[in-house]
Amino acid sequence: MPESLLDPVPVVPVVVVEELDHAVPLARALVAGGLPVVELTLRTPVALDAVRAIAAEVPEITLGVGTVCTPAQAEAAAEAGAGFLVSPGTTPTLLEAMLGTGLPFLPGTATVSEVLRVLEAGVTEMKFFPAEASGGTAYLSSLASPLAAARFCPTGGITAATAPDYLALPNVGCVGGSWLTPRDALAAGDWGRVERLAREAAALR
Repeated sequence: MPESLLDPVPVVPVVVVEELDHAVPLARALVAGGLPVVELTLRTPVALDAVRAIAAEVPEITLGVGTVCTPAQAEAAAEAGAGFLVSPGTTPTLLEAMLGTGLPFLPGTATVSEVLRVLEAGVTEMKFFPAEASGGTAYLSSLASPLAAARFCPTGGITAATAPDYLALPNVGCVGGSWLTPRDALAAGDWGRVERLAREAAALR
């Protein structure tokens, strides 16, 4: 597990796995493209099984589990083999549950008060979501001075074209991106395309 979740890669692929047999080849394609850190979202019925499969068969990946919205999901993700957790937002109960798993995590924030709450818990790395809808680079830039301890992985609406603008900010360590795993590429099993997109994203830093 890297010391920081934000530093190993410039882009963390945000992955939705619809078919369980896609999980392992997808993870291997992302690793081959130079992105060995992934956020697999709990948005499909097979998500936890996909986590188990990747954890067992692609041990070189740092596997995050995202869209963690409840304490039960945090516990289930940890039991399935998550290397870290990601939440879209942060409540006191959810924050306590994620801390209780003992795993690193990126709690979701979108307001100054949420960032302060997370910092008060001793956590300095967090997700900024939904990034584009919440003010994008202008908003994050305005937080850099008053909340200098906070570092972010902005996610939501970011593209290959806009990612460099985020990565140029002093308080952004990486971005989350769903463009790396297009639905049509996954449906077709086009892992070569996924690997190419990963390689392009890995070169952004």
